Amino acid sequence: MDILYTCCAGLDVHKDDVVVCVRRLRPRQRSPDLQTRTFDTHTSALMQLADWLTAEGVTHVAMESTGVYWRPIWNLLEGRFALMLVNAQHMRQVPGRKTDVKDSAWIAQLLQHGLLRASFVPPTAQRQLRELTRQRRQLIHTRCDVTKRVQKVLEDGNIKLSSVATDVLGGSGWAMIEALIGGESDAEAMAELARGRLRAKIPALREALHGRVTEHHRFLLRGLLDQVTQLNGQIERLSARIDEVLPSGYRDARTRLATIPGFGEHVAECVLAEVGADMSVFPTAAHLASWAGMCPGQRQSAGKHGSGRTRHGNTWLRTVLVQAAWAASHTKNTYLSAQFHRLVGRRGKKRALVAVAHTQLVIVYHLLKSGTEYRELGSDYFDRLDAERATRKLVHRLEQLGHTVTLTAPTA
Repeated sequence: MDILYTCCAGLDVHKDDVVVCVRRLRPRQRSPDLQTRTFDTHTSALMQLADWLTAEGVTHVAMESTGVYWRPIWNLLEGRFALMLVNAQHMRQVPGRKTDVKDSAWIAQLLQHGLLRASFVPPTAQRQLRELTRQRRQLIHTRCDVTKRVQKVLEDGNIKLSSVATDVLGGSGWAMIEALIGGESDAEAMAELARGRLRAKIPALREALHGRVTEHHRFLLRGLLDQVTQLNGQIERLSARIDEVLPSGYRDARTRLATIPGFGEHVAECVLAEVGADMSVFPTAAHLASWAGMCPGQRQSAGKHGSGRTRHGNTWLRTVLVQAAWAASHTKNTYLSAQFHRLVGRRGKKRALVAVAHTQLVIVYHLLKSGTEYRELGSDYFDRLDAERATRKLVHRLEQLGHTVTLTAPTA
């Protein structure tokens, strides 16, 4: 096989140590020289590792994506060597030959012959933005869990606030719960705390707020509201930090992505943190969809087709895109909403959402690639695309209902 790199290294990374194999092929030499060393993962030891690789003349380094343990090693070696992060599933060792030393030598051998496929590792600024957006999403999920516990405590006290108010912890709901914690038991007085459109439901609120709230319930509600207040403050600080560190090239991209149905500034920030603003990393929109796990899989052998379920991909990006697809399905007079309703009847809700999320990701790719603005195609796009097919479908439906349909060509 061809030799691409005369001197390279393979790293088998663990939590407390890293096994390094340097593979060098000298001129007119048939078999390469191998040197293997083990370093612990403290900063001083990793600096010794970098110095040793430099002294040996190593130019390229490959390592497995082992949990989060590869990150500090990557940060210390970045800029000094050409680094490659590799999915462990893409370089299986021969069965029965599994040791750390042999793993590092196998990685180095595959790297030297150019048989490894590098994973996408964004630049430092994007990695920091990604950590901020992911932490914010985790806090938002935690806040949702706390909100559910608030509803459970209210239900235990037979307070049916969630049956009347859409947002239990909105301005009106928060004021009512604070009144309950303060010892208020008059349902009519608490119902008068309603604001805005909720005031139209005051009669229903009077019934919903009549319950059996004890001191135990008040104690639990007080702690849960304090937790929500703390989470809100942390989320606001993270949002301010994200806006502060957002690269200048990302700001215009965030504005354009926010115009996609189902998106908003938060969703746009999450997408940019995961894929970046430079689409030259992905040759086509299909490559981006495959990397994100937002396209059907392919399993075919001996003329038989297996499951076409999507691959794992980037789970953070998948989650935010599916949520954005659900929001887009509820928009009015949009192409994405029409696509969802066109598919949901025959493919089911989950597959329809994945299809809409895939379309959103393709839109993201082209907006970032060409720097253009989003242009809405309209909810009637599919009808305009094939008007005859739409006509036949509607006529067939009317005939099924027992009608006789006569079509007349429009007059000029």
